[in-house]
Amino acid sequence: MDHLRIVPGPGAPGGLTIQASELTEQFSRSSGPGGQHVNTTDSRVQLSLDLATTTALSECQRERALRALAPRLSGTVLTVSVEEHRSQQRNRVTARERLAELLREALIPPVPRRATKPTRGSQRRRLEHKKRRSDIKQQRRRPRDQ
Repeated sequence: MDHLRIVPGPGAPGGLTIQASELTEQFSRSSGPGGQHVNTTDSRVQLSLDLATTTALSECQRERALRALAPRLSGTVLTVSVEEHRSQQRNRVTARERLAELLREALIPPVPRRATKPTRGSQRRRLEHKKRRSDIKQQRRRPRDQ
């Protein structure tokens, strides 16, 4: 097993390289395609990475990844499970691609929201609508005796 490389992008301008020693692979029997072959081979791959201990991420990147991937984490461990191919080797490649994609997406910094002002036209239309509703409700009232 070799290192996992993540291409440069927002949040990781120089890209990332995760050491092979930080990745954990487990193999088990798959319920996916393969017929009788599936009962005899361990083709399902579970690839795990502990985000808290990996040396590939800076502290800022680690916090961002932990926050973004929180629903997928078990503690601080990110696990990807793949069983879509009959071949263990193809499942290993797919698992690495998925893990890299998840990390790449998680490292993208959030875009700050810029507050906008309502346009003069929208303010005018809102006030006109309020005035019309007010007039309608005024006309529904019982006339006052004078």
